[in-house]
Amino acid sequence: MFKNSYKMLFLFSLMLGTLITISSTNWLSAWMGLEINLLSFIPLMNDNKNLMSTESSMKYFLVQAMASSILLFIVIIYMMNSNFYSNFMNKNIYLNLLIISTLMLKMGMAPFHFWFPNIIEGLNWINSLILLTWQKIAPLMLISFMNLNKIIIPMIIISMIMSAIGGLNQTSLRKIMAYSSINHLSWMCASMMLNESIWLNYFLFYSFLSLTLIYYFFINKLYYMNQLYSNYNYSMEMKLILFLNFLSLGGLPPFLGFYPKWMVIELMSMNQIFLISMMVMLTLLTLFFYIRMCYSSFLLNYYEIKWNNYINLNNKHYLYLFMSYISIFGLLLMNIFYFMF
Repeated sequence: MFKNSYKMLFLFSLMLGTLITISSTNWLSAWMGLEINLLSFIPLMNDNKNLMSTESSMKYFLVQAMASSILLFIVIIYMMNSNFYSNFMNKNIYLNLLIISTLMLKMGMAPFHFWFPNIIEGLNWINSLILLTWQKIAPLMLISFMNLNKIIIPMIIISMIMSAIGGLNQTSLRKIMAYSSINHLSWMCASMMLNESIWLNYFLFYSFLSLTLIYYFFINKLYYMNQLYSNYNYSMEMKLILFLNFLSLGGLPPFLGFYPKWMVIELMSMNQIFLISMMVMLTLLTLFFYIRMCYSSFLLNYYEIKWNNYINLNNKHYLYLFMSYISIFGLLLMNIFYFMF
């Protein structure tokens, strides 16, 4: 009971730090919120049943502390307003580039993603979900407050290239989710250049799709791709639903995951046609390793126990099926309701 109570306390502090950051009016209070968020998440990362969690928490602390130090250094320079730094600070492009790079390092976006897949590999699925979703809210919100212009375009392209290449040879489901997160972050940052609210809608859709997949992995204790191929616990229909959720996360129409990408494509096709063309082509590489997983699971020959196809599902799996149906048929239902009302 004591263990659960202190975890709830740290979870509350985690949310409080994020709320302080997104509601702050200056960089110093935003930095304080990021630090509260960091120091609250590290105790949640420790898991006595997972020996790699201690290593991951230490790496996470070192990377985040380095990013926080750089951000605090920039804030102190800005507050000093001395003649020595005045010429540097007047060039807003350098200041914006430093701050954006620091925030990208905090949320694990390429080309500052070197720590992200390795750290998420040592976490359980609950902490992985927090790292993939909630921990990105504060840096994304701070980036959305800034004047991005064309500074972030090279980083978006690099992020999509690294996420597509990095996910090709992965067998760990946690690393695949990490590289998928890097890919979706580039779409969110691209939407920030033209609209301040679409990235938030995109983030909500991405969080729901990630929650659906991670919930299935959590209740079945799946961590690697070979466990998907040899999972005898459920029928072929359950596997079909699982891989359709993967395709939805990749943004393949007509699934729900295509809707946020549809919004960004429609917005950017007016004045960013080259960038959106590059993003669509690079996203096809991300879809490739999702489709490869589906192909390997359904078309390769493997042994399956016949009588396990009739296992009774419990409430946890009914909740997963409900979220899966929204993920798979959500876009069709949205179109139906749109034409009806």
